Amino acid sequence: MVAVNSQMVPLGTIAHHFELPDPTGKIYKLSNLKGEKGTLIIFMCNHCPFVKHVIREIVNIANDYVRKGIAVVGINSNDTQKYPEDSPQNMIEFIKHEEIPFPYLIDETQEVAKLYKAACTPDFFLFDSELRLFYRGQLDSSRPGNNIPVSGEDLRNALESLLSGKSPPANQKPSMGCNIKWKPGNEPDYFKP
Repeated sequence: MVAVNSQMVPLGTIAHHFELPDPTGKIYKLSNLKGEKGTLIIFMCNHCPFVKHVIREIVNIANDYVRKGIAVVGINSNDTQKYPEDSPQNMIEFIKHEEIPFPYLIDETQEVAKLYKAACTPDFFLFDSELRLFYRGQLDSSRPGNNIPVSGEDLRNALESLLSGKSPPANQKPSMGCNIKWKPGNEPDYFKP
């Protein structure tokens, strides 16, 4: 496990279009997923201990904010040849077991992760209604083993700021998690193991 921080892409960056399948083969486009008030894109996977540590709160946030006009999308960009626990079949099991209420998509080529400069799992990108980046950072300060309770505080504060028309939070701390499992030779320029 290599723990890395998110890239902290500049605020205001426009979300990149994508068209990706879920594990059943159904295709989703960002243009159809986009939320009325905002869109939260989470790069995640099944096996990462950082994701497992916070998945209940991710599900809670989705359940709390989808009804407020925020779309939530999960994207798995990991190399499933080397990490079969992140395979489509295991994604289906993970969706059922964790009761994930949002589309959880497969980025087989890893091109979407590269476009977003995703670096870790989980990596959070919150866009406004015009798909401009409003928040990129940690869910909260909890990490596996640090004994800080999972609260979702940072992401929830950003969501509330977005919904109430406030400016993006000034102090955005990077997310931390396992590095995205890049296919051999496919590592992006920004990846530093």
